[in-house]
Amino acid sequence: MSNNDLFDLSGKVALITGASRGIGESIARTLADYGAHVIVSSRKIDDCETVASSIRNGGGSAEAYACHIGEMEQIEGIWAHIEKSHGKIDILVNNAAANPYFGPVEDTDLGAFQKTVDVNIRGYFFMCARGAQLMKTNGGGAIVNVASVNGVNPGHFQGIYSITKASVISMTRSFAMELGQQNIRVNALLPGLTDTKFASALTTNEAIKKQAMAHIPMKRVADPSEMAGTVLYLVSGASSYTTGACINADGGYLTV
Repeated sequence: MSNNDLFDLSGKVALITGASRGIGESIARTLADYGAHVIVSSRKIDDCETVASSIRNGGGSAEAYACHIGEMEQIEGIWAHIEKSHGKIDILVNNAAANPYFGPVEDTDLGAFQKTVDVNIRGYFFMCARGAQLMKTNGGGAIVNVASVNGVNPGHFQGIYSITKASVISMTRSFAMELGQQNIRVNALLPGLTDTKFASALTTNEAIKKQAMAHIPMKRVADPSEMAGTVLYLVSGASSYTTGACINADGGYLTV
């Protein structure tokens, strides 16, 4: 493989969850730019189609498919669709996540707990499992789980979310260990504070933002597009011997 081909994704089929905005949208656009056919997925089909049509209008290859990964029936449905339509999957990026509760960990109610676990643990697990089953039939593939720096250093008032993201890190390593011999690589991206609607409770609160800046050596919030390059590396030939890795894209947050 020449250096010019290291990031070439031509002929690859890539599924990105939570891709209707934010980090997921940036990842979908980047993978399409490098030649992949991207399946843009999130809960709402109209939002997915807006992104997919924009990619197509820009010369890329994309389709939209609605899937709420907190619902097992919808997970089974999207994989049945992909197998029928494409017969394979080369790249899976698990980015969709839930964080419905912001407050003292001891006051977490059962509903918020269950929603966060259903999406961030059960959803990621079965997306990885079903993706791996289909990848095995085609000789391999690459999975990237979007975790969080909160999975390493828990976020204040983000207890159950942080706990589930720690689980995603462990899950990534477990899948990597078992799937390595089948040429399926599984890695994780750990974003730091990023300017998304998902993180708006943090980025729009000046007191919280100021406190966060004190722990970020680069002294700024990330743009969602700054997460996409790491994912491109992890799903391309450039990382052919990388599996079980958890890569921080956090402006240095975890070094402090």
